Amino acid sequence: MTASVSPAPPTIADLVGRTLAQLGAGHVFGVVGSGNFHVTNALRRHGVPFTAARHEGGAAVMADAYARMADRLGVLTLHQGCGLTNALTGITEAAKSRTPLLILAADTAPAAVLSNFAVDQDALARAVGAVAERVHSADSAVADTVRAFRTAVHERRTVVLNLPLDVQAQPIPEGTPETVPAPPSPVSVRPAAESVASMVALLRSAERPVFVAGRGARAAGPQIAALAAHTGALLATSAVASGLFEGEEFVLGISGGFASPMAAELIAGADLVVGWGCALNMWTMRHGRLIAPGTRVVQVDVESSALGAHRAIDLGVLGDAAATARDALTVLRDTRSERATKLRTPDVAKRIAGEARWKDVPFEDRSTDDRIDPRSLTLELDRILPRERVVAVDSGNFMGYPSAYLSVPDAFGFCFTQAFQSIGLGLGTAIGAALARPDRLPVLGTGDGGLLMSITELETAVRLGIPLLVVVYNDAAYGAEVHHFAPDGPDADGAPDLGTVVFPDTDFAALARGYGAAGVTVRRARDLAAVSAWSESDPTTPLVVDAKVASDGGAWWLMEAFGH
Repeated sequence: MTASVSPAPPTIADLVGRTLAQLGAGHVFGVVGSGNFHVTNALRRHGVPFTAARHEGGAAVMADAYARMADRLGVLTLHQGCGLTNALTGITEAAKSRTPLLILAADTAPAAVLSNFAVDQDALARAVGAVAERVHSADSAVADTVRAFRTAVHERRTVVLNLPLDVQAQPIPEGTPETVPAPPSPVSVRPAAESVASMVALLRSAERPVFVAGRGARAAGPQIAALAAHTGALLATSAVASGLFEGEEFVLGISGGFASPMAAELIAGADLVVGWGCALNMWTMRHGRLIAPGTRVVQVDVESSALGAHRAIDLGVLGDAAATARDALTVLRDTRSERATKLRTPDVAKRIAGEARWKDVPFEDRSTDDRIDPRSLTLELDRILPRERVVAVDSGNFMGYPSAYLSVPDAFGFCFTQAFQSIGLGLGTAIGAALARPDRLPVLGTGDGGLLMSITELETAVRLGIPLLVVVYNDAAYGAEVHHFAPDGPDADGAPDLGTVVFPDTDFAALARGYGAAGVTVRRARDLAAVSAWSESDPTTPLVVDAKVASDGGAWWLMEAFGH
């Protein structure tokens, strides 16, 4: 007769997983080891989907992208020590972007000072801009977990919740409630009436107002657009908020290095620029060149520390973007301020329709018999791919092409993980965005260098059956460095020594097939027929497009970034 085995009593690891599931965790990503095995399975057991990545760095970026595109809490689970250090680049990107992200990091017990895995995890988290939290004891476990959740969601912070192994293994204390209510959401910050009045006065006096909205205004698109329509302002976005005003007649697209010549001209010609949830940093304002001398600058943000952080401003409005736009419009209507035309003329509308997008800007096609111009490549992809898409972009010389030439349906169609400017984040970004938006075709624009750093996650996309289009702008080099250093970095022989940043060509189509994906090499526009066929086949596996791109001589956005 076989004796029955009693199930193990639930532990603090189970309690943390259960608590986060009840609070509304959206999706969990990670690489499971002994330290995070139990808490990950607790989350799964309580209904939170889990995606196993192949590397903690990829898992971190997936969780970040998911949180951005789903507007739900992304969760990352990690083994102690090396699991956390492997994920630090992705965590840094999330922290710099103020992504609401919760990292459950197993940690060594305080007494295990000689453990191979022992590192100062609190210090690591703080060093990259994340918030360090900890489950201190069995009795405080629920409160510690709720505090970490609240900080991540309500303060829009990336939080590392350290879970010491000895605390994880403790039994749940008697009397612990079975359910945990979610902490109440904070009321949106209403701007002070005096600030709104000052802003309205500036809007009334301006002749050429331009609104630039960032990710902090992603939930305020209709309100900002309504105020712009009443005050005669043109609309633009930062790169991370691309698509926010899609469909509006007087929208200029992305401001900054990705702006078209016509968009840059109109933004630089403004006499009032209003930033909505937008840092107005050197990238969005082209190192200040899009702010003409004498131009008034207003910044609206829910964080007082953000106001004037990157440039001098004339007025800082502490308030939620939607509430501020709504209040300003109310003041204008209550005072019978008539709808202003200003820059919203038929001539400007005609120019915007014909010139504001890069696809309308003429260019010299540099394609050859065996190399395709990256602009021609991207324009053709924009034409043949479904409109409902979510575009992710890695970092590198190529990045302006998918950012500027691939249209997106709205602000949830573009995922731009560039706050840390690390290459190699694109594939994880695309997978996380795809899981957040399964209703859309995921498209990744990446360089050969970035994809080789992260290609292990292609197996993750194959395993999950994600119909992901990976477009590799393959110039067999770190193109940004080639174009940045070649003009003024000669060696002793008088020729630029680029041996450190130029490599043999890689056959990405063959690599893709090795991972179980489809692959195609593209040298001419007609080779993209394979992409059309794949897109129309209701695919369930990724397609990697190894696009052998012609040299662009240094992308326009790169010239802006380096001040050439």
